[in-house]
Amino acid sequence: MAGPGWSDTGIGSIDSLSASGSAAIPLPSSHGVGALAAAVTQTGKPYQWGGTGPIAWDCSGLVQWAFRQVGVRIPRTTWEQARAGAPVPFFALSPGDVVVLNRDGSHVGIYAGLGQIFNAYDWGVPVGLSPLRQFDIYAIRRF
Repeated sequence: MAGPGWSDTGIGSIDSLSASGSAAIPLPSSHGVGALAAAVTQTGKPYQWGGTGPIAWDCSGLVQWAFRQVGVRIPRTTWEQARAGAPVPFFALSPGDVVVLNRDGSHVGIYAGLGQIFNAYDWGVPVGLSPLRQFDIYAIRRF
């Protein structure tokens, strides 16, 4: 499922290593699961570039809003989201993790489990689930 160029520690992997050199994997986040639940309430709404809701969403606007619903402030753009939170290696991916996608980090969603991400994908595609395998993974972050 991981795309080309993906490493087990992802983008910013230096900050994910402990002093001993082993990966310091953050524990799964109840905030992430809560954010996923909030995002799911937006199922079926339309995509709009730059959309921050509540009528229409873009990918990073939806993720930012969902985390705000559980009291977690995260940056607005996908590239800022790719550098915030704690890095997560692919093998530790858990529901509620933020997954930044595409080789250039231009898309983001919240991992829903079972190989699916919840996201605002593109024009004409309502907010909902997409298979993670259709994307290259740029970074995984936990908040």
